[in-house]
Amino acid sequence: MNDRSPPLSSRLPPPPEAARWPNRFAALGPTFHTQMHGAGLPDPHWVATSEDCAALLGWPADWWQRWPEALQVFSGNATWAGMAPLASVYSGHQFGVWAGQLGDGRALLLGEVETPQGPMELQLKGAGRTPYSRMGDGRAVLRSSIREFLCSEAMHHLGIPTSRGLCLTGSTLPVRRERVESAAVVTRVAPSFLRFGHFEHFYHQGRYDELRQLAEHAIEHHFPACREAAQPVLALLGEVTRRTARLMAQWQAVGFCHGVMNTDNMSLLGLTIDYGPFGFLDAFDPQHICNHSDEGGLYAYARQPKVAWWNLHAFAQALVPLVGDGQGTPEDVAAIRAELAAFEPVFGEALAAQMRAKLGLRETHAEDQDLVNDWLRLLEAQKADYTIAMRRLCEFSPQAVGSVRDVFLDRSAFDPWAARYAARLAAEHSVDSARQAAMRRANPRVVLRNHLAETAIQRAEQGDFSEVQRLLAVLSRPFDDDSGTAADAGFPPDWAQQLSVSCSS
Repeated sequence: MNDRSPPLSSRLPPPPEAARWPNRFAALGPTFHTQMHGAGLPDPHWVATSEDCAALLGWPADWWQRWPEALQVFSGNATWAGMAPLASVYSGHQFGVWAGQLGDGRALLLGEVETPQGPMELQLKGAGRTPYSRMGDGRAVLRSSIREFLCSEAMHHLGIPTSRGLCLTGSTLPVRRERVESAAVVTRVAPSFLRFGHFEHFYHQGRYDELRQLAEHAIEHHFPACREAAQPVLALLGEVTRRTARLMAQWQAVGFCHGVMNTDNMSLLGLTIDYGPFGFLDAFDPQHICNHSDEGGLYAYARQPKVAWWNLHAFAQALVPLVGDGQGTPEDVAAIRAELAAFEPVFGEALAAQMRAKLGLRETHAEDQDLVNDWLRLLEAQKADYTIAMRRLCEFSPQAVGSVRDVFLDRSAFDPWAARYAARLAAEHSVDSARQAAMRRANPRVVLRNHLAETAIQRAEQGDFSEVQRLLAVLSRPFDDDSGTAADAGFPPDWAQQLSVSCSS
C-alpha cells in the first residue's frame, strides 16, 4: 500500500515547557538502535489527549492547543529541536519460540522529559517503518491505537504499573489489517521501554560487552539501589523478578488479560506495556483467551503468572555471562535460581493481599485462601461477571446480602459461601460501613471492557472522537460510584460476545 506521508518538516523550536530532550538510551550508541525520523501522517488531526499524563510531564492541560506545532511532532511529521528519534533493536521469544531479532518495528523514541518523578521517555507508535519492521508496514490503525491509549490510562488509574498514553493523532491514510482502516499514532510515556528482549538480543548474539553495557545502563538509571550489591546484576535480576511478580498479582486480581506475553513485550521495570489483544474478564473464566491468534491458549488468563515465570528464566539466561566469572558455574547458577525463587512467594503474598482487600478482610486468617478460592470457583461455576460480582460484594453485610446474590444463575449457590464470609467478617469484628468503603476502593466499578472500547472505536471511525474523550474521563475515576453511566458499569450487551481481538489489534 502506498505511504502518502508528507516530507519531514524542519526541526521546530520547542515550547519553553518542553525545551530539553535528553536521551540516555541514545547515549548507549548505534549498536543498540538506529536514529531515524518517522514517516509521519498526512493531514493529521487530534483524536484524544490525556490531561493527567500531561500533568505528569509538567505540561499545561491545553498544551496541544497552546503549541500548534505539536500536532506535527506527535504525528511523526516533525521534531522539536533537541529530539533525536530512534528505534531500538531487541530480540525475544514469541509464543514460547525463539524469534531472533525483533526491535521497534513501528515505534520511535523521541527523547525524555524531566519530571518530578524522574525522566520520562516519549515514544511514538505507528509512525512508519524502521529497520526492525521485518515484513510490517510500521503503521498502527485507529482501532488498536484507541484501545492502547485508553487502556494505558485506565490501568494507571486502577493503580497498576503501566506505560501511559499522552495523546492520539489520526489521519485518513489507509492501512490494511484484516480490513482497510485509517492510520493513527499514539504517544506513549514511561520511565523506560527496556524489555527482557533487549538483553536476550545481545546474549544470543554472543555480544557480551554490549550486554554488560546494557545492564550497567539499566542499573545506573533505573535500578540505582542495585549498585551497592555484591553482585549488581544478581540484584537487578532479583528486583525485576519481584516487580514482575507483583505486576502479575495485580493483573490477576483485576481480571486483566494481556494476550501477548512474549519476552519482547515484558518490561524490565515491571510495567504493563504493548497493549494489543488485551481484555478484561466479563464472566469469570480462568481459561479465558483474549487473543484469537493464541490458538493454543498459551497466554490464557490463568496461565499468565507461569508465563511471566518462564519469561523471567529467559531473561535470567541472558544475564549468565554477567554473573560471577561468566562461565555459568554451579555456584553462579544457584545464585541466579535463588533470585528467581522470589517470584512464587512475592506473587502469592501480593495476590493474597489484593484479594483480602477486595473481600474487605483487614486481618490474615488461616482459612482466607480457601475462602478466596471457593469464591472464585463459585464465580466460575455460575459464569458470574467478575467485575460486577466483586463490586456488588461491597454492599454485603451479614444482615443484608445486597444485590451480589443476583449475579448468580443459581442464587441459592451463593448462600453457603455467604454464610462462611459472614462468619469470617464477624471473626475480625468487621464494621460494615468502614469495610464497604475500603472495598469500593479495591474493586473498580468500571473497567475498559471490549464493548466499551468498540463503541468508542466505531464512533471515531465515523469522525466522532467525543466518546474516546468521554470514556477516558470515566476510566480516570474507576472506583467512584458516580463514574460513568449505568451502561459503563453494567453487564456487557449480547453483541459483545461476538467481539474478538488478535495480534493485529
